[in-house]
Parts: sequence; C-alpha cells; structure tokens
Amino acid sequence: MIKRAGKTILLAILLSLSVISYAQNNVIDEIIWVVGDEAILKSDVENMRRDMIGQGMQMKGDPYCFIPEQLAVQKLFLDQAKVDSITIQSSTIIKEADYLEKYYISNAGSKEKLEEYWQMPLSQIRERIREQIQNQYLTEEVKKKLTAKMSLTPSEVRKYYAQLPKDSLPFIQTTVEVQVITNEPVVPVAEIDKVKERLRDFTNRINSGGQSFSTLAIMYSEDGSAANGGELGFNGRAQWVPEFAGMAFSLNDPKKVSNIVETEYGFHILQLIERRGDQVNVRHILLKPKVPNEAFDRSIARMDSLAKDIRAQKFTFEDATVVSHDKDTRGNNGLIVNNGRESSNYGTPRFIMEELPLEIGKTVETMKVGEISAPFKMIQKNGKEVVAIVKLRSRVDGHVANVSDDFQTLKAIVEDKKQEEILKKWLQSKIKDTYVRIDKDWQNCDFQYSGWIK
Repeated sequence: MIKRAGKTILLAILLSLSVISYAQNNVIDEIIWVVGDEAILKSDVENMRRDMIGQGMQMKGDPYCFIPEQLAVQKLFLDQAKVDSITIQSSTIIKEADYLEKYYISNAGSKEKLEEYWQMPLSQIRERIREQIQNQYLTEEVKKKLTAKMSLTPSEVRKYYAQLPKDSLPFIQTTVEVQVITNEPVVPVAEIDKVKERLRDFTNRINSGGQSFSTLAIMYSEDGSAANGGELGFNGRAQWVPEFAGMAFSLNDPKKVSNIVETEYGFHILQLIERRGDQVNVRHILLKPKVPNEAFDRSIARMDSLAKDIRAQKFTFEDATVVSHDKDTRGNNGLIVNNGRESSNYGTPRFIMEELPLEIGKTVETMKVGEISAPFKMIQKNGKEVVAIVKLRSRVDGHVANVSDDFQTLKAIVEDKKQEEILKKWLQSKIKDTYVRIDKDWQNCDFQYSGWIK
C-alpha cells in the first residue's frame, strides 16, 4: 500500500510529532532559528534527534546543524507553494495519512500506547500527520515545477561518463527478469466448513456477550491486525479487496457482526467501529483453511508435469501461463513486474536478487537463461502458500557501468545531479531574499547551503 511513504515523509512526520510531544511538557523552550515569519524551536531539534535515533535513521553530520537546516529548507519550499498557489487533493492526503497512522500504531503496539508515548489523543496525532503529509507533497510539487523545464541530451550523459574516473564508475548489480506460473492446491470442502463453523461460533459468543470481538481477534485472527483487536483503521473502498470492501461498507450497526465473507486471504467476519464519509473503520477476524499435505503433493505433481511438457516443447511457457492462478502475471505471459517504489527498477520487469520474493530469488540464482525450474512452494503477498514454476527470461550480470549497456541508468544519475544543481541554485537565491535569524549558539555549523548567517 506504504505505498508512497518513504524515509523523507517519515522524517517529516517525526519532526511534526516531536514538536507536539514536547508541547505537552512543562519545559522552558527557546527559539533558535527564524525563517521569514516562521520559528524553529530547540525542542523541535531535541525531539527529532531522539526519534531519528529510535527509527535508526541516518543524520548527515552534527544533528544540531543538520536538523534545523532541514526544517528551514522545508519552510522555504512551503512558502513558494503558497506563492504558486499549489494545492493537493485531500483524498491523496487522507489515504496516505491512514497508512502512516496504522504504521505508528503497529510500532507502538496499540492506539493507547501511541497516545501515551506522544502524550496526546489520536485525533491530534492524525491531524498533524495529515498536515505534514500535505507539506511533503507541496514540497515535492514545488521541486517538480522548478525542474520541469530541465532537458538532458545524450551527449551530456556521455560527457558525464567520460569525465568519471574509472574507479568511480557506478557498479550495476545483477538484474534478472522472471516469469512465473502458480497453482493453488485445492482446499477440501471439509476444511472450509470447519473454518466457517468456527467463525459462526465466534459470532454467537460475541452476540451473547460472552466475549468481545476484539478479544477473539487477538486470540484467533490470522491477520496482522490481531494484535490491535482486529481493528484496521479508516479506509476507503479502493484500499480493500472488493469482497471485503462490499461487506465493510454495508455495515451500519456497531453492535452486530457481519455474515461470513470470503476473500483471496481467507474467511472473515467484521464489526463496524465508525463510518466517516467515504471511509469506514472496522475490526475483523480472519481464518484461513488449512491445506493438507496431500493437496500440495497433487499440486506439485501437476506443476512438475507442466514443466516437463514445456521442456519437451509441447507448448511454450508463455502459452502455459493461461492456467496460472497468479492474476497479477497471468495476462502478461507470466512476467513479474517490480512494484517496489524505492527500487531503481520500479515499474519494469527487472529485479536485483534481493527484490524478488525469497523463494523465487533462491530458485533463479543458479538458473540459466531460458531454463524452467522444478516446482517449489512459495508464499504469495496475500499470505497463501502455492506451488510455482519459473522461467529465467534474462540475466544481466553485475558489472561496472558503461554507456552502451547502461545508458538509462547513467541518464537517471545525471538527471538527479542536474535537478540537485537547479534546486540548490534556487535555494541559495531564496535564502538570500528571505529574512533568516539564527541564535548565536547555533551558528557554528558547516551548513549544506550558504547564506543562512546574514
């Protein structure tokens, strides 16, 4: 889903929450920076330093120099967003804020522990998370606008490559392209009936007042939300699979338990917590039918026969993907696409080994291009165990970058450098034209940008 949230956004959220946390304490604070008409407090820096250490995040140099400068830079971008009248859709902010709220609750262990840690109600944490996500998006939009007219010619890429010392050339890790066919073992009807009977028993115990929904979720749910009593937080329809969303949005009585609903993850019962516009917060209990070993044996035999027929050239691997149970790759000749947003290969079929699902990575590591694997078990992203065979479509071994093979990679590096130069030049001009005052005790720094001290 973090879908977009990376370290930059988490840094912004930590900054925001640190300010709030400190505000709850009766400690004398002081203004250390002023940028335009915005103040940066000593408490902002102290709490941010603590939380960055807790998150294992890296700081560039002295935190008492790095952190306030980063805050000051963000304030300059936000000021420009106001000048340019840039706005962000509220639905985008809400969607990401909900994810981050769950992230923090999961890290804390519960809503109550999160509130205790930050010494404020969840509603206030939620509001500040949304504010900081909006600020981060506004900052990114300003950067896009400032670099929109940037152009890059092939000759600039070649010039960059030619000027690099040979021992400074980037190393390109081994990348592979992999096709997959999966088969889900057939779950016996008796196993499905057993799961449904347990869920009906849970419903009766809840309705009779014998046990609460959240208690049963903690004890028995096979979902990551179990530790939080099955609560999922506020979500829109698009954030859940259709069957689950349909049931969640049909609920209108917090005292009632839903009918059993089946999804690709297993079987669920739900309970409404709160409806808020086009978002709803529910808790659920998930149970997954157990697949007997005999069913896996039959699935392995089926996939082994399929692999042998492909090797015998009775049909191609691509032709055989029509029987695959993997809906994400079935219509793409089994080709897996890299959906890791932080990967340089995002949106392409290229993967470094560490980016592949563990079982696939282990299998293709020693395979030759064009080879068909033996059947193996793997866990899908929905948590189900399936049997798979893969074909290694291509492999580019790790090597020192060169223009002919790695032009796009080198182009991306040069584009990043050129964007950095444009943004640095703009920031230097913005700093020059903005009122900045830094307390004398905070001036002895090797700042990334010049001109802060007038």
